[in-house]
Amino acid sequence: MSRRSRVALAVMAKAPAPGEVKTRLCPPLSPDQAATLARCFLEDRVEQLRTVEAGEAVVAFTPVGREAELRAWLGPGVRLLPQAGTDLGARLDRVLTDLLAEGYAGAAAVDADSPTLPTAFLQHACAHLLAGVADLVVGPTEDGGYYLIGLRAPAPALFRDMPWSTAAVFDETVARARRLGLRLGVLPAWFDVDRGADLARLAASAARAGDGRGDPPPFRPRRTLAFLREALR
Repeated sequence: MSRRSRVALAVMAKAPAPGEVKTRLCPPLSPDQAATLARCFLEDRVEQLRTVEAGEAVVAFTPVGREAELRAWLGPGVRLLPQAGTDLGARLDRVLTDLLAEGYAGAAAVDADSPTLPTAFLQHACAHLLAGVADLVVGPTEDGGYYLIGLRAPAPALFRDMPWSTAAVFDETVARARRLGLRLGVLPAWFDVDRGADLARLAASAARAGDGRGDPPPFRPRRTLAFLREALR
């Protein structure tokens, strides 16, 4: 399948090192445990993205210089792309712009912090971009951010001077999209894991099935769940 009929799905990831990732989960986790959990999140997300038929998994990583470390445990079959930019907005814009320049029908940045995100949501994002029914696809998180943002063409204005890490990110993104005249597709909301209280919710979410009325089941992140069974017992 050519890139013109695929969507690049780039996980925005920080190389997991104790004291540098998921620090708001400490406590109840130790810095070493938080780093291990971040690694589980990333590996589970890559595994999930590989099941999206119209997608192509990419790991967009930071900091630069950690590629060998990531390659050692992600394996040779995962494409690694270093992030570049002075802030999150610049890095998102660069990753998406560079992937679109390679000829993909669309490119989406996906977080690694919503481990039970239904695979159907990722498939819907790809479908919107491939069909051309949306120029921009956004998947909101419950805290006001987003777990996914996808484009058919570069749109740097969506990322400049954004109030990152606030509850205003999703609403501001939608407002900017409307000012730019972009056709917008909004995916269902989901939760991400930022604080200790989110860990119990994560385990409960993974155990839930679909509601039988069309609600897609959560993804079961097997490495993450195995870690939680040990860490929280």
